[in-house]
Amino acid sequence: MANPVRILLIASPSRGRTASVLDSVRATLSTLGAHVDPCDADDAECVTRDVFDFAIVIGGDGTIIEQARRLLARAKPIIGINAGRVGFLAEFDSESFKTHAEFILAGNAKVRTRNVLAVAAMRGVTRLGGGCAVNDCVITAGEPFRMIELNLTVDDEAGPAVVGDGVIISTATGSTAYSASAGGSIVHPSLDALSIVPICAQSLAFRPVTIPASAHVRFTVRRANEGTALVLDGVKTCLLHAGDTITIERNPQGALFVTNPDNSYWRTLTEKLRWAAMPSYRTDTP
Repeated sequence: MANPVRILLIASPSRGRTASVLDSVRATLSTLGAHVDPCDADDAECVTRDVFDFAIVIGGDGTIIEQARRLLARAKPIIGINAGRVGFLAEFDSESFKTHAEFILAGNAKVRTRNVLAVAAMRGVTRLGGGCAVNDCVITAGEPFRMIELNLTVDDEAGPAVVGDGVIISTATGSTAYSASAGGSIVHPSLDALSIVPICAQSLAFRPVTIPASAHVRFTVRRANEGTALVLDGVKTCLLHAGDTITIERNPQGALFVTNPDNSYWRTLTEKLRWAAMPSYRTDTP
């Protein structure tokens, strides 16, 4: 390459089988003459380094989500390479990256923008916490695990009370994670939407609902436990008390992910999540 592609290579070599994947990716990048700037995934400051063209993140979904949040302001495409278990967000493994690396680094990559949530928790005029979420924002009941009560507002129009163990507000990306486990719909990532999924609602009629990603969502805490908390992408951000408000809206900058030319969303659902898989039948029946 006349002008070497600049790569920010993010990984934690001590985790699982990351080291062997990292060695393979380094060899591929060396063959193509790319300029590689290594970065430890545990170093939050490394994403502020000099200009780069692509960020390659090696790890499982948790690592990729964490780095996607950190990289939002850089607005650069992320190449996710799986070194975890499911790796739903990782479009590549080391072999498929080797196959497509030259095509991608030559500027032919197809990049998908995934919506990100911007969340703020307020107590009056004081900000308690918040931040960005790639998968989901969760208000969870916490200890001593009594039901909590939240009032829902969407685009300044009052909605129902949520009485139960909490609520999940999920992006399309996160619709295959906690949201799906709680009974929410799987939402194709090309849809500009987010889902509101109650967690063990007291009302049997409170079903999950999918709304436009442009909507402004607000929850007001009416009843809380000592441990009621705001959780973003699985990380507890702050504790919540009665009277606190949580606002959720689409973050202006989405997360950019390079797609694998050989993959399709439906194949990923069926192969990695076993979507619609048939039951396992015994073969020793008469």
